Amino acid sequence: MIIRSLTAIALLTASTGVLAETCKLEIHGDDMMQFDKKELKVAASCTEVELTLKHTGKLAAATMGHNWVLTKSADFDPVAKAGATQKDNNYVPPGDARVLAATKVVGGGETTTVTFPVSKLEKGGDYTFFCSFPGHWALMKGKLVFG
Repeated sequence: MIIRSLTAIALLTASTGVLAETCKLEIHGDDMMQFDKKELKVAASCTEVELTLKHTGKLAAATMGHNWVLTKSADFDPVAKAGATQKDNNYVPPGDARVLAATKVVGGGETTTVTFPVSKLEKGGDYTFFCSFPGHWALMKGKLVFG
């Protein structure tokens, strides 16, 4: 099994010249409608990002749910507004290509993770992450920096 894994890594490196690297990020949201970080950085060496959102509060998802949504900054406001009525889709507009990544909504004490390829990002691009739960996106937002 180890030899197969090493062979797969060697083949990937040989064919692309790049070693696949999953970069892990973590962010916390609380009952005060705040993320614990205003900026997240993704290194240029990453091929994909695994983001974990932890809801450190105590309130249920129905009253104080949080998710993590990533868009280009120019798309942030329209996507947040479009998601406001999408309760059954975690407050994210379904099938919207402007959404680069999104987690499900979680309540106090819960955790969720999303993995997405950095091929959706451009070095030096302008990206905003936010919680799209109604009313939260005005406060719960920040910048994602790639490169």
